[in-house]
Amino acid sequence: MMDDSFENIFETSRRSLLVGSLASTVAWMLASSPASAESKAAPGSAQAAREAVEAVRDAILRISHEVWNNPELSLHEEISSEIHLRELREAGFTIVSTGTSGIPTAFIAEWTQGEGGPKIGFLPEYDALPGLGNAAEPRQTPGPGGVEVGHGCGHNMLGAGCTGAAFALKKMMIDGGHPGTIRVYGCAAEETEGAKVYMARDGLFNDLDACLAWHPGPMNATGLLRTAAADMLRVRYKGRTAHAGVDPWEGRSALKGAELFGTGVQFMREHLKPTTRLHYVYTDGGGAPNVIPDTAEIFIMIRDQDRDEVNTVTEWVKDVARGSATSTQTEVAIDHFFGLHDLLPNETLVNQIHAHMSALPLEWTEEEQGFAKACQREMGLAEAGLMPNIMPILPEITTGGGTDVGDVSYNTPTALFALATMPIGVGLHTWPVTACGGMTIGDKGSIYSAIVMAGVGYDLMTDPDLRKAARADFERRKAGRPYVSPLAESRLRPDGIPPHLLLRDGSDELGVEFVKADEILKARP
Repeated sequence: MMDDSFENIFETSRRSLLVGSLASTVAWMLASSPASAESKAAPGSAQAAREAVEAVRDAILRISHEVWNNPELSLHEEISSEIHLRELREAGFTIVSTGTSGIPTAFIAEWTQGEGGPKIGFLPEYDALPGLGNAAEPRQTPGPGGVEVGHGCGHNMLGAGCTGAAFALKKMMIDGGHPGTIRVYGCAAEETEGAKVYMARDGLFNDLDACLAWHPGPMNATGLLRTAAADMLRVRYKGRTAHAGVDPWEGRSALKGAELFGTGVQFMREHLKPTTRLHYVYTDGGGAPNVIPDTAEIFIMIRDQDRDEVNTVTEWVKDVARGSATSTQTEVAIDHFFGLHDLLPNETLVNQIHAHMSALPLEWTEEEQGFAKACQREMGLAEAGLMPNIMPILPEITTGGGTDVGDVSYNTPTALFALATMPIGVGLHTWPVTACGGMTIGDKGSIYSAIVMAGVGYDLMTDPDLRKAARADFERRKAGRPYVSPLAESRLRPDGIPPHLLLRDGSDELGVEFVKADEILKARP
């Protein structure tokens, strides 16, 4: 049980998470709270998980280092996905599919022992971000590939930990002689149009007993965190060009349609719930002021606490777009190109993850703490270093951010956790994340996360009561709501896939369809 001081801390943190940054909230909680929650007995599988991860340590770090040294943007992860596939093949996993769900850099691999048995999934990611290339140094300086691309969200570590956990769990199952299936989903393009949403639409998580993942962060924590559902729209206006000085009456400004749409969105805000987020940018607004623009475009994101709320606001936004076109005598095309679900937490899995996290040998060397403090000094932050303890389980909190893990969580019991791979107060998508991910701080994130997931995965494989409880919590929270993909039926794959990858894997343009991974999985005994 939490004492009164923790109840006050978490109530304050709930408000802070709703209106402020997670990183600053975590820093405040660390400074204000006792060193740790009440101690728990380590799960029986914790030591075995540590030993199993140690046996595959080289493969885990090889994945993390090679992906860090070859950062690739979403949908371009040709080298990064192959690094994972190479290690999976060498570890004895069968490659079920590549080009999964129409995305060339996505894949599914699995390993099975015995007849029947549970099925546990892992969700490695491996895409990087623009402008965040950095050396493994506590200052802004170009990395192996310059500054153009870097792992500022730590996906080199995330992917290594998830795939490494699958390797370790395989060893534990062989040692114990337990039947079951381990499935690894190569989750391309998490930063843009995540492959998990396309995989969920294809039903590729439906037969799992549970799915596990983690994410780098400034803290060591898990809890009943709920992330937001979201929709992404491109609103394109088409007008008629004319000379803006000589005969503007002959034109119809697409830009005016887009501007009126933006104004309409602002007039919505008074009537939206506090959980709603609307944010947009103009991606096309014309090229010269003396030419009436005949094209204009806005990219808008709509977020809310669940899919029903997002769907309601999205329809209102579409009405505003159409009304703006009528008012300006322009035409509008609305491309609802992506969406995702809110994250459905699972208390059973969260408790099990926290027990394994609490058993970690969480240690930072003096050099690692010095590196973290140097990063904080460069960013003008308090030099608090790296979080040294495991936080108590976080209560149910809804944040404004989103993740494509949400779509997985509506198809199978799913749980997430965070481990410190960046200094306290440092947010994701910044250069220190890249820097820390390329040295021993990042190595520990990959190893520690694999230990947690391998241990929890083994517990799920061997304890039917744990699986039953996780499923019961899943069904209770889902409350009979069917999973409905936020993707339009006409949306076959994300935009922006490099042409050479489509040619390599086959596309509609070549008259060749991707092999459906769900058909392969369903054909298996």
